[in-house]
Amino acid sequence: MLVVDDEEAILFALAGYMTLRGCSADRAQTLHEAKELLSRNPYDVVVADLRLTATHKHGGFEVASEAKRRSPATRTIILTAYKSPEVDSEARRFGVDRVLSKPLPLEEVTQAVLDLAQGAQC
Repeated sequence: MLVVDDEEAILFALAGYMTLRGCSADRAQTLHEAKELLSRNPYDVVVADLRLTATHKHGGFEVASEAKRRSPATRTIILTAYKSPEVDSEARRFGVDRVLSKPLPLEEVTQAVLDLAQGAQC
């Protein structure tokens, strides 16, 4: 799986927790890093923060779109503290599988990943 978040603490905690749960997790802190990883590796699941920087307010949607373009079977989750009907609508437009509100316990994010992975390597 790929975890994308601009906040190092969240990125470290989420990827580390997923690894402890048996998932192989690559990490990216920027949109550019995420696109580089997506260009080299197929992922079963991608978890991305919606706002990767102040200038990339919907960078997570770009990550999800790129992941789906490269591998249509990739499942995507967007994490955001800015959940709204507009965000949900955009998520559907980009083919995002789930939008989860932050903050959220790591166990709930993990369960969402496992639900979407359904036997695939998370």
